[in-house]
Amino acid sequence: MSECIFCDIVQGKIPCAKVYETKNTLAFLDIAPINKGHTLVIPKKHYPTLFDLPSELGKELLEVIQKVGEALRNTVQAEGINLGMNNFKPAGQLVFHAHFHIIPRYENDGLSLWPQKKYNNNDEMLALAQKLANNI
Repeated sequence: MSECIFCDIVQGKIPCAKVYETKNTLAFLDIAPINKGHTLVIPKKHYPTLFDLPSELGKELLEVIQKVGEALRNTVQAEGINLGMNNFKPAGQLVFHAHFHIIPRYENDGLSLWPQKKYNNNDEMLALAQKLANNI
């Protein structure tokens, strides 16, 4: 494994603005926030992406995300919350240590989500749904 900034944060080699911690997770403010309060929730152990996380850790991560997200919403009087996770470089993952973004949102805050596209027709959508279901 190459050097990982989040592993360095967990080990105390790099400081962070910690907001919450459990035995297996750490939540801290993003140094380049979309909005003030933008928080990252990470597993303390190194897992590169969502697909590498053990399912039992997922439950704890979700509990931490809910706890921190609700506290964040109340603390900064956010009108909404976005939860995001980028997996792999083409999806925008910059740090290859699984992490969730909790982003406080406000009306007219300037953040626009991805543009929506369409299927050519309903048959194309249903065929893809069936193909995906067959691969699960």
